[in-house]
Amino acid sequence: FRDQCFSADHGSAAVKRIEDVRILRAAQFPEDAGPLKHPIRPESYIEISNFYTATIYNKGAEIIRMLHTLLGAEKFRAGSDLYFDRHDGEAATCEDFVKAMEDGSGVDLLQFRHWYSNAGTPKVKAQLSYDADSAETVLTLQQSLEGAPAPMAIPIKLALLDRDTGEAKADQLFVLKTAQDEIRVPGFARAPALSINRDFSAPIIIEANRSADELAFLAAQDDNPFGRYEAMQQLMLDTLVASVSSGRADHGPVIDAVRAMLSSNALDPAFVAEAVMLPSEAFVGDQMLVIDPDRIQEAREALRSDLGVALIDQWRAAASGGEGQAFAYSPTAKGARRMRNVALGFVAAADAAAGGALALAKFNACDNMTDRMAAMATLANLDVPERVEALDAFYDRYKDDALVIDKWFSTQAFSIRSDTVAAVKALCEHRDFTLHNPNRFRSLVGAFSGNQRWFNAGDGAGYRFLADQIIAMDPINPQTAAKMVPPFGKWRRFDDGRAAQMKAELQRILATPGLSRDVFEQASKSLEG
Repeated sequence: FRDQCFSADHGSAAVKRIEDVRILRAAQFPEDAGPLKHPIRPESYIEISNFYTATIYNKGAEIIRMLHTLLGAEKFRAGSDLYFDRHDGEAATCEDFVKAMEDGSGVDLLQFRHWYSNAGTPKVKAQLSYDADSAETVLTLQQSLEGAPAPMAIPIKLALLDRDTGEAKADQLFVLKTAQDEIRVPGFARAPALSINRDFSAPIIIEANRSADELAFLAAQDDNPFGRYEAMQQLMLDTLVASVSSGRADHGPVIDAVRAMLSSNALDPAFVAEAVMLPSEAFVGDQMLVIDPDRIQEAREALRSDLGVALIDQWRAAASGGEGQAFAYSPTAKGARRMRNVALGFVAAADAAAGGALALAKFNACDNMTDRMAAMATLANLDVPERVEALDAFYDRYKDDALVIDKWFSTQAFSIRSDTVAAVKALCEHRDFTLHNPNRFRSLVGAFSGNQRWFNAGDGAGYRFLADQIIAMDPINPQTAAKMVPPFGKWRRFDDGRAAQMKAELQRILATPGLSRDVFEQASKSLEG
């Protein structure tokens, strides 16, 4: 939490919050939804090394943030000062920390303690109703968490936006402490738009049936940057889920919303770049009862292509923003780099040949690693001759810098190209790949396991590859091997064919003679589901 705040103070606070939430949703939410879920203070374990997890660190940071939100800056500081006075130099516990926060602030945190003992991500259903006769709006909130013995204390920042003026009313921090509660707000001439969980005030899943029109309004008008970003992402997400479910959804509302955001001169380019990025394939899959990696990628690439074609002039303009300026490490310069690199991806989505040529030109002309990596990543997804040229040039330039070459491996492992499984297998034979370097192993094998489309290839090749690598790594570094097991634990979320293949690989791992306790714990729990 301190690291997050430090970075926010030295750049764009809104963009940093978006980045933190994206990581949480990509790594921790799936962990909370799978067989390896655990509280941020686990009650038991076979190997403690298995608890260097996204739940412990990333969700743990969100718990501290919620305390800061609930108590306010001054009382939070009083509690943290008391904590250090009491426990500096000791092996302190979570209970010690919460007790110090409670005593230092004078606030009862008994119900808040449930966040430390409950596993899983709470869901909050938000339902807005409007009575035209009384001009009263009622917001009903319902919380749920499977296995929770009692309701949580959930701090939810929210506001209602006037659809005529854009003014935010009823802007407040509401602490949901019961299974269901409601807020009544008078004075709207027509039904307002709901901006909820602003700043991502709690690590929860919001279920709010907001229309495309309402989300587009919030994406354009919400005065809370995270709320604005969230509305744009939800609009994209709803469109992609509809496409996967029914064939193809209307891309028009997304195109119009992105066009409006690109046309705004009042927004930070770094924020715009984050907001116009499509939700990841994995996050789209997290919204579905049965994940279909083939159709998800097809739907996402179709929307990317349509956005690229429809807004090509704006993407080209954004892709050239700040060109010719010397590298600078400042929030403004960082934002410009981020925007032009996101725009480059959309140019390539509109026209692979033109995008490939532009990406290679940028790759050769840039004066910094950020732009060079972005150009290479764009090319890594394309079937163009410039791809091999850039990958070879990057390797030749940085082959003596191990950490940079890690990026070279992971960029290829994340590729959406149809030959990715074969390419990753070939990279395992590369002279710079070794099982004796955990960073190198994670950069290739770990990255590939996060490639939803090709790790979940229908023929099971991705599953066999990962299991082979886990078995090979276990005698050398069981902790690193164990970290590669969780992707198999999602087998219940896939079709019967893929589920059977994943379970078979888990059983093969468990049958390995001399298997470490680290891998055994992860694999056995994953198989139980």
